[in-house]
Amino acid sequence: MAESLTLKTLNHSVAGQAAAFRCRRRLQPAGGEGDKVFPPTFAGAVYAIEQRRLPGSDTPVSCVLLDSVQSQANRMELALQEAVNAGKIKLPIVEVDFSEYEPTGDVGADEKADRLIEAVGKITSLQVPHRIADAILRDSELDGVRFRQSEIGKALNAISLANATPLFELCPTALLFGMWDSTGPKGGLGPKFERAVVSEISGIGAEFGIKTQSRVDPLITKTTGIPLYQKIGGGWTLNEKEAFRKGGKAVKLGKEGKTSEANLGNVTPAFHKYGKGAEGIDPLTNEQAREGRIAPGGVTIEYAEQVTTLSLICLRRLHFPLNGKTGDATDKVARTVLAALGLCSATLAFEAGVGLRSRSLLWPDGSMIWELLERPGTPAREFELTGEQAIALLNETIATGKKSGLTWREDPVTLKPSAELLKLVRLSQLQATKEGTGEEA
Repeated sequence: MAESLTLKTLNHSVAGQAAAFRCRRRLQPAGGEGDKVFPPTFAGAVYAIEQRRLPGSDTPVSCVLLDSVQSQANRMELALQEAVNAGKIKLPIVEVDFSEYEPTGDVGADEKADRLIEAVGKITSLQVPHRIADAILRDSELDGVRFRQSEIGKALNAISLANATPLFELCPTALLFGMWDSTGPKGGLGPKFERAVVSEISGIGAEFGIKTQSRVDPLITKTTGIPLYQKIGGGWTLNEKEAFRKGGKAVKLGKEGKTSEANLGNVTPAFHKYGKGAEGIDPLTNEQAREGRIAPGGVTIEYAEQVTTLSLICLRRLHFPLNGKTGDATDKVARTVLAALGLCSATLAFEAGVGLRSRSLLWPDGSMIWELLERPGTPAREFELTGEQAIALLNETIATGKKSGLTWREDPVTLKPSAELLKLVRLSQLQATKEGTGEEA
């Protein structure tokens, strides 16, 4: 029977010799066992496939990555952002506010250089790829001063394992999910913090399918000999005189000017294939999948497994001096807050199942049970933790930290994009618009 995780137990675990909290659970497609799931595709439109040695199997088992460590971290940060937005927790947030530069609708895309083409809103340190060390924050300003040159930003120049206090106060998630301050004043020699929370989802016993394509158009049924051209300003045209021209020639829509390039007309049912050696329509074998011979068409799996670990050993490497003095009591409090934050992020992100992408909704076979790896050779203690309990535990640890003098910012630090960053974002949006309309960039 799983216990309830209390602050007393968490304090004891962090201060003692326990190695980690671990949550392992099996999942199946929401459609049920045997339903297809679609893994992420990587360069070359292939899946990340590997052979693994698993308990109970005499031979290696084909497995496919369903969600990477990096993607899982992003999902946990997003869950924390949603909890902050809902007022359930208060975390230090550094945000870049683009609101005053967003489109007003009364000027054209090229008429005002300080207006964005698409709305951005606010981008926070829980959303940018490199957390507090991200270049988007670096190239933004606080009261007219570049963030890393501001008094708040300068504090990050002194962070290390021995002095994690500034990072705790400004971006504690960087201490959980990892950070490398490679864009700071020290460049590649900037401080690194390893991941204390690691999570990954794999599909076990994978068999690979074939991607099919078809569409029946109720209106455009015959299209042979009807070319479409790229229209100046976007869209398509049948009239060559209205077409966008390059080198004096009218440019056809897409590759060949077929109506299918405009998502019109029938698409004959077929296997979707690509690359050399794609001839033949035999069922896709594992070997063919590894060679990338046929476009990924999803997988069926025996089950999916999600493994999430929170390393207490990693947290114990961090020290949190106050007023220049390091104290064991302060270290323990800060580490406990981080442990509660890690457990909360994973529980909020994954307790109700995992929606990875289209046709990749996974349903767990039970509630989240955290195991405490406390002492080698002894059974792991089990703890059940719901989202509400995780939030309550986190808020309790934060309150304890305040009593110890270890606090963090509860109001966001709001930055404004620098003129150069704003121009870069706008040009990127404009480039995307031009590519979408067929105009020359």
